[in-house]
Amino acid sequence: MAAAGENLRIDGARLWDAIMEMAKIGPGVAGGNNRQTLTDADSEGRHLFARWCAAEGLTMGVDEMGTMFATRPGTDPGALPVYVGSHLDTQPTGGKYDGVLGVLAGLEIVRTLNEGGIRTKHPIVVTNWTNEEGTRFPPAMMASGVFAGVIDRDYAYDRRDAKGLRFLDELERIGWKGTEPVGARKMHAFFELHIEQGPILEAAGRDIGVVTHGQGLRWIEITLTGKGQHTGSTPMAVRRNAGRGLAQVTELVHAIAMKYQPNALGAIGHVEVRPNSRNIIPETAVFTVDFRSHLLPVLEAMTTELRAVAPRIAADLGLGYADEIVSFFDPPAFDPVLVGRVRAAAERLGYSHMDIVSGAGHDACWINRVAPTAMVMCPCKDGLSHNEAEEITPDWAEKAANVLFHAVIETAEVVG
Repeated sequence: MAAAGENLRIDGARLWDAIMEMAKIGPGVAGGNNRQTLTDADSEGRHLFARWCAAEGLTMGVDEMGTMFATRPGTDPGALPVYVGSHLDTQPTGGKYDGVLGVLAGLEIVRTLNEGGIRTKHPIVVTNWTNEEGTRFPPAMMASGVFAGVIDRDYAYDRRDAKGLRFLDELERIGWKGTEPVGARKMHAFFELHIEQGPILEAAGRDIGVVTHGQGLRWIEITLTGKGQHTGSTPMAVRRNAGRGLAQVTELVHAIAMKYQPNALGAIGHVEVRPNSRNIIPETAVFTVDFRSHLLPVLEAMTTELRAVAPRIAADLGLGYADEIVSFFDPPAFDPVLVGRVRAAAERLGYSHMDIVSGAGHDACWINRVAPTAMVMCPCKDGLSHNEAEEITPDWAEKAANVLFHAVIETAEVVG
């Protein structure tokens, strides 16, 4: 005889409808979403999620970073909760699925349990972490980082966006600053479902990615300072061109990453050149180097080499140099027991699967420091993400949510 819940499946059409409904909030200009953290659109998305949770009888808690925790009670008052979720905020040119799939799949788990009248020993808490993207207020994964004790709350509160607006002020403005101390909650486990944001699963023809590790990350912000002069009247030999320094450091970053193949990634994504005029030699270049590896020694070696060589490049060009590590996390290894449950669920359900390392950072990477954690991934078309053309199929979403459902209820212990 099957155990309670063993033969259940989530409602894939209902999950997809919820994703499409959320996508109506903060629409982008090319079919995706612009629902950046602590904007009015973010607040509207939060309110919709809260209404859906209330309709399922969940109790909502909000902490001082604005993270939302929607709780379905368990039968044992002393049992620690199983948390499941991701984030609802997006990039300025984001897709409809990044983060959102994980939050709404958590809600779909609750809906499925409620329909089946199934109880669990451990409470289940569906979570929406604040400011995972970090695009408006760096660093990324901010609220989960504060929760895990790796980012100071007051430091986070004082982060400012490009317009000089402060994180705390915007959190209060949209009405989502809670009173619950950050990190006070204790977790039995945490699960996060996410689109892969890369091409590996689709290329391999696999339904499910069983995430064993995450990439470690270092964001190093570099400032090169030269001299702004007229491009038409300043001799080449005396120029102090910050743009030239940017170009040479860009090549350095590529060379360093290639040196550590196949276990390293490196690029410069964010660039500001000032004064950014057609006929003025760049006086200042501010840019962020993104290094990633799932091997900590590789990550540290790349960072060390950059910080040793880049200042010499600047000096040779007559440029001032400064750098700062503005975001970081070491490569996480996810809990082997929970990872095993994800893998076993995919096998029981008959879905093709493979072990995978997460190339992107996720809230699970920080929460892994304070609780047993695992991730489930589904493919995304052409590996495209952080782009309005980001796309997944309803079938991928449904299969991944089914795997998540069974791993979560096994961990929450169905009472039967």
